[in-house]
Amino acid sequence: MDASDKYVGDEERARALLLGRLRKHALVIGTVTLTSGARAEYYVDAKRAILLPEAFMALGVLVAEHARACGASAVGGVPVSAIPVACAALAAPVPPAKMFIVRKERKEHGLQRWIEGPPLDSGERCLIVEDVVTSGGSTIEAVERVRSEGLTVAGVVSVLDRLAGGSEAIQKALGNGAPYVALSTIDEVYPERPDRG
Repeated sequence: MDASDKYVGDEERARALLLGRLRKHALVIGTVTLTSGARAEYYVDAKRAILLPEAFMALGVLVAEHARACGASAVGGVPVSAIPVACAALAAPVPPAKMFIVRKERKEHGLQRWIEGPPLDSGERCLIVEDVVTSGGSTIEAVERVRSEGLTVAGVVSVLDRLAGGSEAIQKALGNGAPYVALSTIDEVYPERPDRG
């Protein structure tokens, strides 16, 4: 039996393990500047948790299940934040068929593609993934790029939502009833944070 098989069919157990690893390994207390340019008194470096074996396996099961639930055959997003999340799904016992990477800039040589990975069929259903959502900006860019390439965005999954407006912005960008799902929130990882509303 593969180690990640123990989470198949038990998403609550997988989510609890992921949440525990985020609390233990990803939460950093101290002043930082976020991607959005905003300053915060804490930081969640999800990669510090999800690149550990058990959290990676649990995450893979959760993301693969969300891909199945929304009918997505491909999972991906922008570098670097989406890559470990999509790789985890691809390594799950029941993985999506494909993974892709949405480039920030079109490659100037080779095939000059915006989206890297196995070829995606026109209209193919894609699940956009992200590690941490704050404003939602990079996730929205990925949604727009995937759509501009003639693909269908079936939904968005993040490992953690900082509850800083990103969820609302992503849902507005999705606009077509596709779901946005956060596997965890900052309220769960750092409930005693000083800026909790």
